[in-house]
Amino acid sequence: MHSLFHRPLILRTPSSSSSSHCTHSLTSKMASSLAFPSISLQRHNTLFNNGSAASASFAKLGSRGSFRSGVFMSVSVGKQYTLVDDALFADYKPTSAFLFPGQGAQAVGMGKESQSLPAAAELYKKANDILGFDLLEICTSGPKEKLDSTVISQPAIYVTSLAAVELLRARDGGQQIIDSVDVTCGLSLGEYTALAFAGAFSFEDGLRLVKLRGEAMQEAADAAKSAMVSVIGLDSDKVQQLCDAANQEVDEDNKVQIANYLCTGNYAVSGGVKGIEAVEAKAKSFKARMTVRLAVAGAFHTGFMEPAVSRLEAALASTQIRSPRIPVISNVDAQPHADPETIKKILARQVTSPVQWETTVKTLLSKGLTKSYELGPGKVIAGIFKRVNKTAEIENIGA
Repeated sequence: MHSLFHRPLILRTPSSSSSSHCTHSLTSKMASSLAFPSISLQRHNTLFNNGSAASASFAKLGSRGSFRSGVFMSVSVGKQYTLVDDALFADYKPTSAFLFPGQGAQAVGMGKESQSLPAAAELYKKANDILGFDLLEICTSGPKEKLDSTVISQPAIYVTSLAAVELLRARDGGQQIIDSVDVTCGLSLGEYTALAFAGAFSFEDGLRLVKLRGEAMQEAADAAKSAMVSVIGLDSDKVQQLCDAANQEVDEDNKVQIANYLCTGNYAVSGGVKGIEAVEAKAKSFKARMTVRLAVAGAFHTGFMEPAVSRLEAALASTQIRSPRIPVISNVDAQPHADPETIKKILARQVTSPVQWETTVKTLLSKGLTKSYELGPGKVIAGIFKRVNKTAEIENIGA
């Protein structure tokens, strides 16, 4: 835990961005008018010495995933409270980034390469003990339907992505590359991988969180008939108009919205099944090139995932989270956060908040990022980077 003096957090909700999205087997659903939190801080260096459990008067998070009112945060350090400056990384200057994939990147056969390296193979052995099943066997041999399930694919991608880090470490010059990384982030699930890489929590604790996250999201998906579709070839305004038109024809339980902002011209829309069917039926009239129904359990990153939040909050509350050693960019607001309690709150709301990936990529590139590495299965993130900037330099490190 960093002994940093920090400031009271004041979170406010500006208007949501109109960034765009690329295909990925992630689902998302929040009201189209959702405001994303940004953080403004006032300098306030204080130590509290009262010996009780860490206090945090955090603004209650709304059911739609937006922040309400102000925040004052402190973190327990023994019998003292050291305020952690959540804006510690606000002025980060990225040069080299590690990027971790999310659900949908999985493929039968992943993990095979890692078995040649003891440090990577050990991660799967630890995972088997925590998960209670042979993760490596499912990763390498399938069946595909089992690997694709939410409860399996999330831990599988988490472990395989961190195994890829070990493969890179063993490569000639690999440790130098790892040491040079000064920012990291991940797509949805990949945010947990990024936090583990950045030392915010242990491999084991991260896997336990990911296991519970997958189970909670699957249960939430089973509780309602929801779906997700990618709309290809439209700008954000047109996709929003398409959603508005579909919503005029369905009841409240079937409303849809733009949910996954991945890259220009490719947006993920999610919501109730009838609303998604209306989007598919109307897409051509809005000049969409095509729609692709995503093979996912339900509307992840939307209000449909609300039942998962309380379980995540409880698990996060009992997990030791430290300030990351390098900036980790949040999917919720495309900003890095340093305060452990803030990270916990944002991770809990991440499942109901649209993924702000395009904003993240554009911000990294505009701040001077010169080299990126996608670690883990698939090349989804590399494809997004190239859509945002054709000259972006990104290398895939599989496992």
